[in-house]
Amino acid sequence: MTYDDPRLAVVYDIDNPDGPDHDFFRRFADHLGAKRIVDLGCGTGLLTVTLTAPGRTVTGIDPAAAMLDRATARPGGEAVNWVLGTGEQIAPQSADLVLMSGNVAMHILGDDWHTTLAAIARGLRPGGRLVFESRNPQARAWETWNDPVAERDTPIGLLRESLTTEPPGENGIVVMHCHNEFVDTGHIADVEQTLQFRTRQQIVDDLLAAGLVALNVWRGWALTPFVGTQAEQLKVFEAAPA
Repeated sequence: MTYDDPRLAVVYDIDNPDGPDHDFFRRFADHLGAKRIVDLGCGTGLLTVTLTAPGRTVTGIDPAAAMLDRATARPGGEAVNWVLGTGEQIAPQSADLVLMSGNVAMHILGDDWHTTLAAIARGLRPGGRLVFESRNPQARAWETWNDPVAERDTPIGLLRESLTTEPPGENGIVVMHCHNEFVDTGHIADVEQTLQFRTRQQIVDDLLAAGLVALNVWRGWALTPFVGTQAEQLKVFEAAPA
């Protein structure tokens, strides 16, 4: 797994700060009045810990132990139930809200995507919601993701890095080859990241097949309806048990 390296987990925190996306998920949870929240693919828990509130149970699930190590040590981490695993760890009818932030939904590939959606459908209580984001394949964002070798300072020393990206195949999967060299120690972490780009209709159909219905599809965090143009980078979905 990409972020099983503790050094990369530290860099992840730098590259994925709090922002408008986290504001959206917090507002959504409050508006829904969610008492039981699951942050699936929670990573280092930066968003997860901010979802905690009196009378609310928050669970963060992630398949990377190094990410959860940082999550549990984060201020406020003691208020969260951290679980190593995948969507299959969501107990039946246990959640008012399941969320997948960042590229989490796109990191779940092929049959695992369908398995995850089915697990979420089982895990949602009546009236519960699933919210997540996915990139619009029409925007062809991967074309801008080829980065030459560069260096930057990080909390764990100088990092020399580069990124090369393969265009998607018929299945919409983009493969990114990431080179990470921690100059001070000589540690090298060469990893691949994979993202599956799906159209709006593919996602709507996949949700329905799993027992979920798409209630809204927005183009970003301001809740503007997604209409399917090349300029729209994100699709934000709200779904509920069918």
